[in-house]
Amino acid sequence: MIKVLASAAALMMVAAGQPAAAQTQAEMNARAGADLRRADHALNAQWKQTYALMKERDAEDGRRGGGLGYAAATLASQRAWLQFRDKQCVIEGGEVAGGSMQPMVRGQCLARLTRERTKQLKDLMWTR
Repeated sequence: MIKVLASAAALMMVAAGQPAAAQTQAEMNARAGADLRRADHALNAQWKQTYALMKERDAEDGRRGGGLGYAAATLASQRAWLQFRDKQCVIEGGEVAGGSMQPMVRGQCLARLTRERTKQLKDLMWTR
């Protein structure tokens, strides 16, 4: 009876234009993966904008006789962040190591930290 009600609720959500709630762990893992892909796409788009601006800042500073190395620092920061993110999410996924939830937990962690980094990169776009 409960499964029938859950299926009916899922059909109503689809009919209303909303995606049906994931019913299996495999579906939840797939949704976490899709969320990560969306977050990663947004990060890559923001990275291109932020890194280009950092190169412009370096060029401006170079014309004034200085230069802080914004682009190099931003690139080093991004590389370090990627290592942090990946290791952090291994740790978080370890809570359910060996279980069917591990890919979902790790994917959710990766997506969450990726969205946070995207915001950080956007915040670096300050102007003078």
